[in-house]
Formats: sequence, C-alpha cells, structure tokens
Amino acid sequence: MFNIPTVNVKATGENIVRLRKKAGLSVKDIQDVCGFATPQAIYKWQQGLALPTVDNLVLLAYMFGVTVDEILVVDKINQAKSA
Repeated sequence: MFNIPTVNVKATGENIVRLRKKAGLSVKDIQDVCGFATPQAIYKWQQGLALPTVDNLVLLAYMFGVTVDEILVVDKINQAKSA
C-alpha cells in the first residue's frame, strides 16, 4: 500500500478565504494583482469549485505572506499497489 496525495479543493478554498481575510485583502485586491477583468475565478477558488493555477498560487502566497504549501490542503488516500 502507498499513499496518493490529492488536493482537497473545498478545504483549500476555505483556506484562501481565511488567509485573504487575515492579510486584510479584499477579493478586488486579488483580482487587481492577478489581472482578472472580473472576480469570478477568485470566488470559484474560495467556494472550492476550482483551484488557482500555479502562477496564481505563487502570487497568492506572496500576497498572504505564506508558502504555497500553506495554501493548499492535501489529503492522502490509501491505494493498493497494482501488480
């Protein structure tokens, strides 16, 4: 048996909301830094409907003053090793 990590999208979204608020940032602030015309992508991240791209994760980490690992919530699922 071995563990295969998976990103928990819902928990990661909740983490983004928590870290954004802790950093004193609005959705509009993130929208402006990421260069989005609308905030829809950010709302999808926060609701756990989508994940930020790697480059946007790096921007979020910088804005929140954390590492990318502190944004992502990773779960491990046991999988049987195939023969």
